[in-house]
Amino acid sequence: MSAQTSPAEKGLNPGLLCQESYTCSGADEAVFECDECCSLQCLRCEEELHRQERLRNHERIRLKAGHVPYCDPCKGPNGHSPGVKQRAVVRCQTCKINLCLECQKRTHSGGNKRRHPVTVYHVTKVQELLEEEGMDEETKRKKMTEKVVSFLLVDENEEIQVTNEEDFIRKLDCKPDQHLKVVSIFGNTGDGKSHTLNHTFFYGREVFKTSPAQESCTVGVWAAYDPVHKVAVIDTEGLLGATVNLSQRTRLLLKVLAISDLVIYRTHADRLHNDLFKFLGDASEAYLKHFTKELKATTARCGLDVPLSTLGPAVIIFHETVHTQLLGSDHPSEVPEKLIQDRFRKLGRFPEAFSSIHYKGTRTYNPPTDFSGLRRALEQQLENNTTRSPRHPGVIFKALKALSDRFSGEIPDDQMAHSSFFPDEYFTCSSLCLSCGAGCKNSMNHGKEGVPHEAKSRCRYSHQYDNRVFTCKACYERGNEVSVVPKTAASTDSPWMGLAKYAWSGYVIECPNCGVVYRSRQYWFGNQDPVDTVVRTEIVHVWPGTDGFLKDNNNAAQRLLDGMNFMAQSVSELSLGPTKAVTSWLTDQIAPAYWRPNSQILSCNKCATSFKDNDTKHHCRACGEGFCDSCSSKTRPVPERGWGPAPVRVCDNCYEARNSQLDVTEAQGDDEGGTLIARKVGEAVQNTLGAVVTAIDIPLGLVKDAARPAYWVPDHEILHCHSCRKEFSVKLSKHHCRACGQGFCDECSHDRRAVPSRGWDHPVRVCFNCNKKPGDL
Repeated sequence: MSAQTSPAEKGLNPGLLCQESYTCSGADEAVFECDECCSLQCLRCEEELHRQERLRNHERIRLKAGHVPYCDPCKGPNGHSPGVKQRAVVRCQTCKINLCLECQKRTHSGGNKRRHPVTVYHVTKVQELLEEEGMDEETKRKKMTEKVVSFLLVDENEEIQVTNEEDFIRKLDCKPDQHLKVVSIFGNTGDGKSHTLNHTFFYGREVFKTSPAQESCTVGVWAAYDPVHKVAVIDTEGLLGATVNLSQRTRLLLKVLAISDLVIYRTHADRLHNDLFKFLGDASEAYLKHFTKELKATTARCGLDVPLSTLGPAVIIFHETVHTQLLGSDHPSEVPEKLIQDRFRKLGRFPEAFSSIHYKGTRTYNPPTDFSGLRRALEQQLENNTTRSPRHPGVIFKALKALSDRFSGEIPDDQMAHSSFFPDEYFTCSSLCLSCGAGCKNSMNHGKEGVPHEAKSRCRYSHQYDNRVFTCKACYERGNEVSVVPKTAASTDSPWMGLAKYAWSGYVIECPNCGVVYRSRQYWFGNQDPVDTVVRTEIVHVWPGTDGFLKDNNNAAQRLLDGMNFMAQSVSELSLGPTKAVTSWLTDQIAPAYWRPNSQILSCNKCATSFKDNDTKHHCRACGEGFCDSCSSKTRPVPERGWGPAPVRVCDNCYEARNSQLDVTEAQGDDEGGTLIARKVGEAVQNTLGAVVTAIDIPLGLVKDAARPAYWVPDHEILHCHSCRKEFSVKLSKHHCRACGQGFCDECSHDRRAVPSRGWDHPVRVCFNCNKKPGDL
């Protein structure tokens, strides 16, 4: 039977089409292969054919990319090689069967069948499948690892060399949903770690670089994916090598160990050295002390569906000897693992972090080294999922990234000499207290999580840092510990009143629960130290970069300048109200006992005229009542009240009764003596309030830097706005944020907010960033 030449006859493969033509007429793409129908079928034909009762139980498989069907005569009972299936090379369109090369020669080489049109399957793919089917298991494994290459995962400076999770998976060349384990290798430089990995996992291919030179051929951490065992294989830099940044590189080894499921410790020494046991023992201790907590936090922080095991990896000690016997060979009754545990105990090391420790030795009489025993031991451990389960490659990357972010940074040179491979200084915060020199006990970079510095020991007082903090004694006795700071004013005082009280009564200590508990100049004499009366003291550590102790007397001078500016604006622009308020308060503070307080004087005692906010109230020095100016304009001496022979203000009634002596008891006179002295001083003080505007005429710039709080950045160091980076000039003024102390332009710091932690109880200038912070500043 002849037909016109088709693409199949030209040796082309037009794709696998349906071979049934039951519903689709042979035009649809094949999706299934039915072994019993001996044909490739499209979706429609497969569904319609197998609805029939006699065909319903046929076994069918879904086709994959590059699929080549088996030869039909070979599959049948009359095939030339029973039990051996051959791949087809052509399909006879007339006979509708798939034929291998041998069956095609046998059945279609003569007669009319020689003219049957055929479809040729993809020759290259057929050859590959035929080759693969003829391979043994070892050859197939070798072929799977032919294209594996390694890549630099972490460099010698502890910096990860893959940008993100996707980049890590791409370089590993594995599927994102592939579950895999991590195998890493450690050992001294020159002991053949890279060589061991190449022969154990990649059948001798140089996936990890090896070199006969004296210099170490592995710098940093390298990784590759083994598709046979489905593991990420990690090669590390050798111990005891001549290298820079030794501390950082040693710390890097523990990060690799923490993400590993199986660790190989490779040693080529004829006898097991103490370095091996010290390394593993110190690694175990550091893992439990620093890494267990961080791995748990990473699981919670990253929302990993596969929890990271807090128990460390399994360890295989691979020991190769030449001249000596393997461990335990001279005493067959003793298990090598028990001898290893005894060595750990003798050295005072306890490898509790590792899930198990195994010994695998090989004695090399003649090279090459036999790695088959190590490979079998690895495969046995990889099949054990009771302690550590396989996980997605993304989980492995996240764990390594979290450990690198937490334990990073330079290690000072003075931390180099240690008896331990992994001293605490490699993993703990390097900050030292400025007062006593004690180190912080928290992990590195703990500040990123908002965790403050802590020290194991108590601090000592330093006058330079004044590192005392006060707590309210009354609250402490009630079971609460409430910190208090000396301030220029109570939180309930207005800026005017606070400034006046600070000038007159000194600083104040205010407790949030008890209110004002102390004023430094409450009495004219005999004021007690607050430590003896109302507060407890505690000496605290001073850490670099912190704000120190937010004592308000540090910024009292700046508050005075701010208050002076406020006064100037109030007196010159608003009204005399604030001045009257201060005068009224000051009068009450130093008034004699017989004077009626200003707050109780609402109208003139004689004419009953009501006082307005700006009206002046006058006290009669004789009777102490309050009067308006017209009803108390006369003066006369009042020696019986202690005012001496000089004429002083009295009311009209007392002036007319000047010839009668007031009945003042001796006791009352004694009580008034001190207050009269204060009043005389106070009247001189009051007279200076009228000159406040003149006093403010002194340029504030002359004293501004001297009044700068300790946490403020000096003006001469502020060249640009800390937020918008605009350059300051004569036209663009600098402003300090009262919360952070940085310099800003007016646009970036026009918000007003109280900053009680700095002693600013009333709204003051803050920057945009500080204003966004929740809670009290």
